[in-house]
Amino acid sequence: MSETAPMPEEAAPQGGFRARHALLKRLADVVSLPTSRINAFERSVTGDLLVEMLRLASHEDRKRVAARLAPLAELPNVLARMLLRDEPDIAALLIEQCASLSDADLVACARDAALEHRFLMASRRGLSEVVTEALLSFGETQVIEAVLRNSTARLSQVAVEGVVSLSRTERSLCPHILKRPELRPSGAYVMFWWCEPDDRRTILQRFAVSREVMQEVVEDVFAMAAEENWQDPVSRKALQFIERRQRNRAAIEKSPYDSLEQAVEAASQNGLTREVATEIAYLAGVKPITGAKILGDPGGEPLAILCKATGLAKSDLAGLWRSMRRPEVTEDGSPDPTWERVQVTYDMLAVDRVQTVLRYWNWSLSSALTPALLRAIRDGEEDGVDDYSTPERAAMLALAENFGR
Repeated sequence: MSETAPMPEEAAPQGGFRARHALLKRLADVVSLPTSRINAFERSVTGDLLVEMLRLASHEDRKRVAARLAPLAELPNVLARMLLRDEPDIAALLIEQCASLSDADLVACARDAALEHRFLMASRRGLSEVVTEALLSFGETQVIEAVLRNSTARLSQVAVEGVVSLSRTERSLCPHILKRPELRPSGAYVMFWWCEPDDRRTILQRFAVSREVMQEVVEDVFAMAAEENWQDPVSRKALQFIERRQRNRAAIEKSPYDSLEQAVEAASQNGLTREVATEIAYLAGVKPITGAKILGDPGGEPLAILCKATGLAKSDLAGLWRSMRRPEVTEDGSPDPTWERVQVTYDMLAVDRVQTVLRYWNWSLSSALTPALLRAIRDGEEDGVDDYSTPERAAMLALAENFGR
């Protein structure tokens, strides 16, 4: 790099040590010399001496040295470690300006320094996955928000899943994680259950994907599976997720109702009982636990998804809404905002896309409920979440609150 101007030799404060003051400036200038003037060993030895002096230097002297060294392309590691752990206003000079800091330097600073330092680091340009994972691991909401707002930072899937899990209790993180390009549908679908209405709308608009390509690719596989009498549970489960038909035709033969519409009509007229809700779930092609989660959601959007995905008309949606004694108008006679939002949700997406959301919920909230997972949900053993598959993690997150009640 080109040689930079030396630090100005200002007079030491009255009563101070002029020699120490001048020596700090000269040594900082030596460390700042280009490689054409000083080799790596000489720079390292000078840095060691400078560190020993800085330990007893004043705050202002340490800050001047930090400002002098921050633009360097080569900075002795011992100096970087010391200044990164100094008071926040001193460390900030390196955190914000020093391009020569390695991931190891930043991770060590995150681990050994204070929250203020991690907050400063969160806004540094070009943070790698290793550094952001270290920053997020402390669970500090303000630091996590700053990392998520940093568009130049890169997040690993482990870090993203950690934030999704934390967002269940720290709801302020939801809008920030939803803007991250690293978030995948699996995380967004499970976040849906605790997100605010605007965030739920974002999830449906961005992550409710079509299965059209999968359907085209595996079209002939359905015939193969039928020839095998659907004996393979692995392929059967995958094809159930991909197929176009949502309703469970086999359930009609065992149901007291001739159709899903008839079950909804019974609920509309007589109220939604546990038995009718179970029948609606079976006829809709979802497990009762998924149906209970949908019907019990206070926001109502999952109900619209259930109706749209199964081909129920908007009048059926209204019937289900009334069966749960949910208001359609407010006390002054104006349309109820929650009911309006549910109707908008019904209208906004194509059938194939909402089927993807519904089937993922059913997959994650029912098929994944192994005994070990149920025990983990009940006991709140979220530390063991890495032992589970993606749908199992989704089930753990979505159902943990319910089992705690």
